[in-house]
Amino acid sequence: MSDSWKVRLACTRAEAEAAPFEDELFADLDTPPTLLTDEPDPAQPDAWVLDAYFAEAPTPELIARLYRLAPSAAPGSAVIEQLGDADWVTLSQAGLEPVRSGRFFVHTAAHAAERRPGQVGIRIEAGLAFGTGQHFTTHGCLDALAGLAKRQRFVNALDLGTGSGILALAIAKTWRAKVIASDIDAVAVAVAARNIRQNGVPLGRTRGRIEAVTAVGMNHPRLRGRYDLITANILAAPLIALARPVATALAPGGTLILAGLLDSQARRVAAAYIARGLQLVATLDRGEWPTLVLRRATRGTTAHRPPNG
Repeated sequence: MSDSWKVRLACTRAEAEAAPFEDELFADLDTPPTLLTDEPDPAQPDAWVLDAYFAEAPTPELIARLYRLAPSAAPGSAVIEQLGDADWVTLSQAGLEPVRSGRFFVHTAAHAAERRPGQVGIRIEAGLAFGTGQHFTTHGCLDALAGLAKRQRFVNALDLGTGSGILALAIAKTWRAKVIASDIDAVAVAVAARNIRQNGVPLGRTRGRIEAVTAVGMNHPRLRGRYDLITANILAAPLIALARPVATALAPGGTLILAGLLDSQARRVAAAYIARGLQLVATLDRGEWPTLVLRRATRGTTAHRPPNG
């Protein structure tokens, strides 16, 4: 394939997170663009970029559609680059460097051979942009899971807001647990299911399998039950709003991993869960993006009270 093109726009974090859900914007195209988002400088957590890879020269009308994904971008600021004779999807994926986090190695097909002995490989191809393992929030969650693997076992887990399914795959490959991977967006769930199959993990409802579910928060019959491990890499506001149902779903002795929040939001998020009987046992710092590890006390153990203020 020849005549591949890339269009880059500056955007905010909120715009970057919303981009994967705007799938209807290019629904009329036989070959829609591949959208990738990135945070170039962790010291500026709201300054992101949106890259759109096109199989042919984008028309002004298509570029105008991209501005609808990034309304904060200045008019005329799009950087348009012709990539030449290349497979445009492979090229867009090859630029994604592997993520090494604890025992986990998240990679595209282009970097599969770089996995070292003993590493748990998770193959995630670039596609609907968000959730290729590049962001610090994902790193923090993987670090937390790697630490837990040294001393705990889990059999029933929930990955809430699964995105591309990275954390669900990390859990399934580490503990052979029964895992539910849920997301509010049906497209994300379909992508996660594809990634799960691609990684050789069967879909299903038993040990060693992952069930992919489209759900708004905890509001789905398949999510009812108790889990000994829950991961939720979303945003601070929904984490606080979901504190009651998530805490209720965590079994005695269970572990909860929360991410997607800024340093300035960590205290409020932690307090929402401590108020519901959980203990904050660790905070992992990754730039501006902390990961909280909480636990529900086993029966007969007194939980810590929420901090003052």
